[in-house]
Amino acid sequence: MSVRELRWVRWRARLGFLLAAICLWLARPAPRSILAGAAIALAGLAIRAAAAGYLRKGEAVAMSGPYARTRNPLYLGSALLALGFVAASRSWAVAVLVAAYYLALYPFLMRREEAELRRRFGNLFDEYATRVPLFWPRLRSQGGGRGARFSWAQYAHNREYQVAMGMAALLAALWALSIWRK
Repeated sequence: MSVRELRWVRWRARLGFLLAAICLWLARPAPRSILAGAAIALAGLAIRAAAAGYLRKGEAVAMSGPYARTRNPLYLGSALLALGFVAASRSWAVAVLVAAYYLALYPFLMRREEAELRRRFGNLFDEYATRVPLFWPRLRSQGGGRGARFSWAQYAHNREYQVAMGMAALLAALWALSIWRK
């Protein structure tokens, strides 16, 4: 990984927090938009939770569960979380900023992670990658059913609950803004 890539990866969370603050300032939420956004975000949280329960980082290529339909279910779930936040915020400016952040960050992360998986797992990953799409999921499983089973312990180990808490905090902030800005 180059020094430039390393800086971008290190700063992505900080930039995400800054972006969230700016988006909250630009948001014009209403109760209906928050409920609609929460429903979309819930779908994203469910996908991420399912993926986190199968993912054993650094140990194996996850190929079962959501990974049998897309190689990046965590990022797909994150896209739905972002879409839910945008819907809840009821702001075109927020939509543009979130889309720019997501499109600048996630394709880079997916390419970087794929290169690392190819380096570590070689032909096993290459075979998996030929069957399962990078991002947009197939309705039918293509992963071959190999691999781990869902585990709540693995979900907790991957700290996926932090994403749920963060989304809940953002929705609560939008709800407070909708009351304050009346």
